[in-house]
Amino acid sequence: MAGVTAPLPLPDHRLDALRAALSLPTPTFRAADLSLPAGLTAAQTEEAAALALHWGAPRAALAWSCEPLRRAAAQLRLGDPTAARAELVAEVDGARVALLRARAAALDGQPGAGQQAKAARTLARQEGDSAALIAAVTLLAEGQQADPYAALRTLAEGLKVAEIAGQSADPHLLAVLAHTQARLNGRKGQATAAKALERSAPRSPARVLALLALDRPEEAVAEAHAGNLHPGWWAFSAAPTPSMPAGTARTAVDG
Repeated sequence: MAGVTAPLPLPDHRLDALRAALSLPTPTFRAADLSLPAGLTAAQTEEAAALALHWGAPRAALAWSCEPLRRAAAQLRLGDPTAARAELVAEVDGARVALLRARAAALDGQPGAGQQAKAARTLARQEGDSAALIAAVTLLAEGQQADPYAALRTLAEGLKVAEIAGQSADPHLLAVLAHTQARLNGRKGQATAAKALERSAPRSPARVLALLALDRPEEAVAEAHAGNLHPGWWAFSAAPTPSMPAGTARTAVDG
């Protein structure tokens, strides 16, 4: 995630054709061919925008949505943190707004991005928002790659939250976990990346990160290009890994 918005509503059959077009694999996907069905209500149009964002069509999501958090999330996919912050100006502070602002700070390379991610994590805990909490620890761990053990401890909370909720692990979290594990145990990182790839939506940040972790950069670039995903979403993967002192404590997710 990258920005968490409201859960997708129940399917509306008037959106079936759009859903099919959005879910096409990247080699056959054409964002320029996407169009809204006629006669949709405002709620149905927002559902279409949510689907577009999920399936890696942020420009369509931006064109169709009037919901500030969804619009901010789309702006972040496109790599425009200034526009994302502008969408949030009138929004009440909360975990999801804080998370989007933290992602904007990370894309801007602001030194305080980590602290903002921690603040979003705290708010998500207080609000009992499991989706926002998982997204917050994912973002926080991206900024901790120079200390992979710290990143693993951070990600472990998101895995635990999903387990308690009876949900599968979030693919974006798994993709970040794969990059983190690869710094310590290449085989473990590859196995986790394969899981992330299997669960990820085409053209999503999770899909791009999983492909990079699997050393498939050409496919990753193709997915990112088709999904208009800004390179800032995977910049963390280039962070150097310092040598680890012998006897460094391991975690349950480091393999």
